[in-house]
Amino acid sequence: MSELPDRVERAFRRNEAFDPVEAGSYEVTTTPFDASVTVEAGDPPAFAVDVRAPTLSAATEDEVAEVVEEGWLETFERRMEDAHMPLSGTDDLDPDVAVAGEEVVVTATVEDVDPRRGAKDVRALVDYVEGTYLEGVIPGYDYDEPVASMRQRAYQEYDE
Repeated sequence: MSELPDRVERAFRRNEAFDPVEAGSYEVTTTPFDASVTVEAGDPPAFAVDVRAPTLSAATEDEVAEVVEEGWLETFERRMEDAHMPLSGTDDLDPDVAVAGEEVVVTATVEDVDPRRGAKDVRALVDYVEGTYLEGVIPGYDYDEPVASMRQRAYQEYDE
């Protein structure tokens, strides 16, 4: 990878949502899911986002019927088609949703000439994935972490 311009590194250092992992790679700290971004120098810079969340059956110890799991994933994939909506720098986003073991992996690349807006869009995308995931959680199951605490936080914020 070529060296990143200072303004790109500065944009991620100044945004509290990111912790540097190595040059051009950051952990997203605002979600309980495993989320990261790798920045690639270019004109414009490219921000490759990777968000990993548990599948429905991995998020609970309860038995989840295969048809329920498939329907849940299909709905989640459909909702990811609108992942560009909270972004301010682009309407052109094509997220990929895949299952890897017990994880749902969402990947997408955001390009933006403005690194600060790009960093904000990366955070907005990760927040969108988290929120969409939580909206799709099916009532009636006993969920494990991190889903249990996410649901609890959502209920508390709703009550406030």
